[in-house]
Amino acid sequence: MLYDVAIIGGGPAGLTAAIYATRANLKTIVFEKAICGGQIVNAMQVDNYPALPHISGAELGERLENQAKELGAEIVFDEVSNFAKEGDVFKLSASEEYMARSVVLATGAAPRKLDIPGEKELIGRGVSLCATCDGGFFKGKNVAVIGGGDAALADAIYLSGICNKVYLVHRRDEFRGKASMVEKLKNIPNVEFVLKATPEQILGESRVEGLEIKQDEQMKKLNVEGVFVAIGQVSQGARLNPELKADSFGYLIADENLQSSIPGVFLAGDLRQKRTRQLTTATADGSEAIASVSDYLSNKQ
Repeated sequence: MLYDVAIIGGGPAGLTAAIYATRANLKTIVFEKAICGGQIVNAMQVDNYPALPHISGAELGERLENQAKELGAEIVFDEVSNFAKEGDVFKLSASEEYMARSVVLATGAAPRKLDIPGEKELIGRGVSLCATCDGGFFKGKNVAVIGGGDAALADAIYLSGICNKVYLVHRRDEFRGKASMVEKLKNIPNVEFVLKATPEQILGESRVEGLEIKQDEQMKKLNVEGVFVAIGQVSQGARLNPELKADSFGYLIADENLQSSIPGVFLAGDLRQKRTRQLTTATADGSEAIASVSDYLSNKQ
């Protein structure tokens, strides 16, 4: 069977693309290797998605999946290992082979993890991978931000306006982020730099009750109720085709129409080079990608 568009990834960007594609009368298939909804399903509560305050990430993912299915999108729970262009058609390899006239990559970007005790167990219960998503839950509390790049510095600045105390924990004695951001943080009274320190364990059973760090060969405890991990992300799309161009951080490159370096392959969501990675920008990418898919297929005809 030949599909008009194959969407790889069943997160908010991919499912929004599926909704718009089916409404455009495109024969649509979505590939998702795990569970629809992407990383947002791990959020206990989402407060920054318009018109749906206090919704859980799991419910939001389920609603997106159901809407795409009701409109006629075919969702296959399988992992695409690679795809290649053969003439004007793309061949996608999963447990079976599929053919499509166009492809939307929406595989997202996975946050790098600390891989320390307590991190996995307390995700959503004090451990967060997104300060702008979850910062509001920590109003007036003490938190730690882990990282030394621009993302960590921006998180610390943002959280300083919400939280009582922000510890910025970095393994080196200097930050990798912008000097201007470092100078700004130095002048914020409730931000404390914790340098040459490595996180060893996140403490707590049902919620975060502290962060154990190693500094100057000594173990210390930071009394925090939240830990924000900001040590970078890994784009999840480049492995699918060697012709996909990426930047130095591994994010795939697209033009203003979300066209990738391969004609007929479009990018949506966190896997692509962009400034902001939020639910709203992911869903916007999904709709924009299908507008470009429609133009591409029309020109082919």
